[in-house]
Amino acid sequence: MVNPARDPLHTSSSRTAATRPHCPKPDWEQDSHDWPHRDTSRFVEAGGLRWHVQLMGRGPALLLLHGTGAATHSWRQLAPLLAEHFTVIAPDLPGHGFTETPARKRMSLEGMASDITALLRTLGHRPMLVAGHSAGVAVLARMCLDGAIAPAGLVSLNGALLPIGGRAGRWMLPLARLLASSTMVPRLVARFARRQGLVERMIADTGSSLDPHGIELYRRLVCSPGHVAAALTMMASWRLEQLAAELPHLAPHLLLIAGSNDKTIASADAGRVQAIVPGARAIVMPGLGHLAHEERPQDVAGLIVEFAREHGALPPALAAAE
Repeated sequence: MVNPARDPLHTSSSRTAATRPHCPKPDWEQDSHDWPHRDTSRFVEAGGLRWHVQLMGRGPALLLLHGTGAATHSWRQLAPLLAEHFTVIAPDLPGHGFTETPARKRMSLEGMASDITALLRTLGHRPMLVAGHSAGVAVLARMCLDGAIAPAGLVSLNGALLPIGGRAGRWMLPLARLLASSTMVPRLVARFARRQGLVERMIADTGSSLDPHGIELYRRLVCSPGHVAAALTMMASWRLEQLAAELPHLAPHLLLIAGSNDKTIASADAGRVQAIVPGARAIVMPGLGHLAHEERPQDVAGLIVEFAREHGALPPALAAAE
């Protein structure tokens, strides 16, 4: 595990992530006292941004990318299980959590992929395996298709790899653009998030059920106007049509893990992607929602480790003694 005080890449945590004055970001000194795995956190300057990154474990490098509106806390139970086999690298995405917010144009899929590539270059890691949740999967797929990384495998956890279709797709993107352009909306969302019940309903609407601490960590983020603004800008800036068209050329082996009760991205999308990407495998976990990796981290970790062994990112398991 990394000791931030002894890490040469660590910078003073007293600096608050830069963002617009009316949209303050979470403050490390004030908001991280019980942040999961705080002792593994470091702050790194890369690609013109100051990143919050958590590093833990030993072994082949595994890059974890969370989804829109989340942060490293999303891996609070899964990352330690994976750290028994891998060197786990888990950053807050640009504008999310404790990572700085870049210029709006860099909040696109291509911009985020480029910035994560710069972070990996600074850290000096070449991941053997990559795993992402929701929009984090799209960033990883973009990086693979661009040749920025060449992992043996990509794990999609309820991945957002296809454009939203039908009527929802026609109104959601314009709505996201409208909300992202407002300076008032993030402040209103942050204000209402302090009221009991709002964040609980947001989590329930994903089809998942979290413990009180997990809900409180999401509440802490949603109570930050800067974090909310970054999530809205990210949603408004993304286009997945080109990514979907290129998926048949994805080089790494692909494992698609989906929750059958996901109310954010239908589990049927995993089957659609499986049909597009040669050799892809899809697994649907019964009863779990969009945050399946937070609901059943041990089961998800087992699937990831098995997949890694199958495709050479980890050595084969030792046979049990007879």
